[in-house]
Amino acid sequence: MKKKRKIAFTTLIIICLSAIFIKNLIFVEYKVEGVSMQPTYEEGKLLSVNRLSLFFHSLKRFDVILFQLPESNETYVKRIIGLPGDEIHYKDDMLYVNGEAMEEPFLSHKSSNLSKSTGNFTLEEVIDKTRIPEGYFFVIGDNRLQSRDSRHFGLVHIDNIIGKVGEKK
Repeated sequence: MKKKRKIAFTTLIIICLSAIFIKNLIFVEYKVEGVSMQPTYEEGKLLSVNRLSLFFHSLKRFDVILFQLPESNETYVKRIIGLPGDEIHYKDDMLYVNGEAMEEPFLSHKSSNLSKSTGNFTLEEVIDKTRIPEGYFFVIGDNRLQSRDSRHFGLVHIDNIIGKVGEKK
């Protein structure tokens, strides 16, 4: 009887440790640093980042991602604005994707000027290309006035994306 309890206890410990290990392989927690994603994510907000989302779901426009820039090893949380193959530009705070105006519902806090004032630019002015190449994404923070993003460091390669962001409850 004692031997069965010991085996059951050992099995339970192994299952719990395996679950924790697998959870840590799939999900990463990230604490927001800075104000570049306000008002969507305040500084200090704890986010859950799903690493597997890259393998099972393709990234879509307006998804929020966590990525690392290889040249600086800095980690960023930003919103995908441009996908591979897209031609994008901003004019009068309006995003145009492949010539079509796009609403940005996450910037609906128009009473707050935190998120507006993207500034006018074309993709060609930023990266010297008219379309986003395969495997790359154009990202911008929701707080356009105080965001270091693709307008400054260029495109983000898919290999540098850690995962898709979800809020930690």
